[in-house]
Amino acid sequence: MRTALKGGDILVSNLWHKGATALIENGRILAVLMPGEPFDAVEIVDITGHKLVPGFIDTQVNGGGGVLLNDAPTVEGIRKIAEAHRAYGTTSMLPTLISDDLNVVAKAIEAVDAAIEAGVPGIIGIHIEGPFLSGARKGIHNADKFRTLDADAVKLLSSLKFGKTLVTLAPECTTPDLVARLVDAGVIVAAGHTAASYEETMAAIKAGLTGFTHLHNAMTPMTSRAPGVVGAALDSRMTFAGLIADGFHVHGASLRTALYAKGADQLMLVTDAMPSVGAANKNFTLQGLPITVENGRCTGPDGTLAGSDLDMASAVRNAVALMGVPLDTAVRMASRSPARFLGLEHEIGDIRAGMRADLCVLDGEDQVTEVWINGEAFAGIAQKG
Repeated sequence: MRTALKGGDILVSNLWHKGATALIENGRILAVLMPGEPFDAVEIVDITGHKLVPGFIDTQVNGGGGVLLNDAPTVEGIRKIAEAHRAYGTTSMLPTLISDDLNVVAKAIEAVDAAIEAGVPGIIGIHIEGPFLSGARKGIHNADKFRTLDADAVKLLSSLKFGKTLVTLAPECTTPDLVARLVDAGVIVAAGHTAASYEETMAAIKAGLTGFTHLHNAMTPMTSRAPGVVGAALDSRMTFAGLIADGFHVHGASLRTALYAKGADQLMLVTDAMPSVGAANKNFTLQGLPITVENGRCTGPDGTLAGSDLDMASAVRNAVALMGVPLDTAVRMASRSPARFLGLEHEIGDIRAGMRADLCVLDGEDQVTEVWINGEAFAGIAQKG
């Protein structure tokens, strides 16, 4: 069935087409038409006064809808997480496993494979954040779960059959050879929760590491004579860095300097979301620790930040406010940039002919009203009251 989304301002490859029409057929974008161009469609959806943007892609989603992936590494658990984030414009996501025992890692990988096979909307792979991390920069992660990366772990981490696998590790806790083995096996490797030096990080980049998980958080900062992980991230222009733009994790000035150094095409908005997103009961438990959520800030008993209560639509609005960028640039960091990071830029992350019809309608306040995944319409947050 051919559907026309008519009359909105449509963001096509970072350029606004005002009053345009997007045609969708068989789950794909058929064309974007200018005002007045004729078209034929079975269903016409009037989006006049609204903006149509690419669906958001979140590479770091620990939980949502009251569910934490570590506690529910099942198809149903993943489905609930995806449903919670879909209401905020996330059309593609990597369910993210926080450091845990390897048998839990195996269960999560199997569950994501099963979810993709079952056609759970929006699931495009898995993010395994640890347990190959540094105790010196553990954040809220349980250091008792940490372990050394070895050949058996490489085999496990590269065992996903469907979708993309992203692994966050501490470069100083492994070797460039093992990083290269992961990359050769098709795994995307990022640095995070790391006390690595600039030199150790650059060696990992040379071995194939291409990402930085929540830049500035849980990593060695940039100083005058020791650039650290942050310095390596800003100095390596072809790598990608995730940013948690919730107003708690990273100061606005640090967000902006990352933008100046790397550019929007190499920065990705991420949520690092916890079960509180889309849940009525915000507080939750993380591996035995009670986590309190107040005014959007998630903290453990000692005040350590514990992920976020952030959704992608809010991250986009926050980027506009905190980074001083126009909406199209914020959307690019939430869609096209993560698609490029994952090697999926020819499939998702943009609105143009042939791309998957993963779309998001924003109202005048940039709140999500409707979402499409593979051309299938879902109600957005406005319909949820």
